[in-house]
Amino acid sequence: MSTYTTRVLLVEDEEVARKTLSFYLNTIFDEVVVASDGQEGINFYKESFNNDRCFDLVLTDIKMPNKDGIEMIDEILEIVPDQKFIIVSAHKNEEDLLKLINLKVLGYFVKPLNVDDMMDMLQKANDELISAKKDSKEDDSPLVLNNTYTYNRARSLLYKDGLSVKLSKKESQILEVLIKNLGEVVSVERFKEDVWGDLTTNDSAFRTVMKRLKDKIIDDDFIISQKGYGYIIELPYM
Repeated sequence: MSTYTTRVLLVEDEEVARKTLSFYLNTIFDEVVVASDGQEGINFYKESFNNDRCFDLVLTDIKMPNKDGIEMIDEILEIVPDQKFIIVSAHKNEEDLLKLINLKVLGYFVKPLNVDDMMDMLQKANDELISAKKDSKEDDSPLVLNNTYTYNRARSLLYKDGLSVKLSKKESQILEVLIKNLGEVVSVERFKEDVWGDLTTNDSAFRTVMKRLKDKIIDDDFIISQKGYGYIIELPYM
């Protein structure tokens, strides 16, 4: 039996599909939280995040009342940019998938659900999540950036005095690039390539996001600007 646990948020408005998915999810994952629409889903997600209990996987329908799946996903990504998803829908709408191109989508279920295919995909997803937890075990301890800020590398989350700092997707990606290159100066071109995937991105677009990020850590700024070269987070003190 694995020593690693996995938590799933299921968001599905159709009662029959919700009960079916909940049943099979509970046979594979350790904890399953169920929401009946996108608004309830984001409420559960935020409550869990605020209690420092993140979900490993979000399985969601796309077309739902109150808040659809894509709107909910956009809000989730503002909280945890590397959140993993499985999509379930009555139609395999490629346009919807294109909107989710930057997500780590592990799979796509089409209703009516094929139980064998669904179980195979869910088991594979659980195995991948557990494998990722094993690989990141050495990152469980927080990275101390200074007297005020720490960084959880496994979840790509920044904390100020033990409380999480809300970052936008781009802010979080910029910070992650700096963390991965700890102690090295990262050029503006490197940020453009790694975060925007486009070296032709306007400098002002990058600098706007960097300023917003630095404004959020102004109390004890740990990102150092090397004029003409780039930015660096120096190696943490011991």
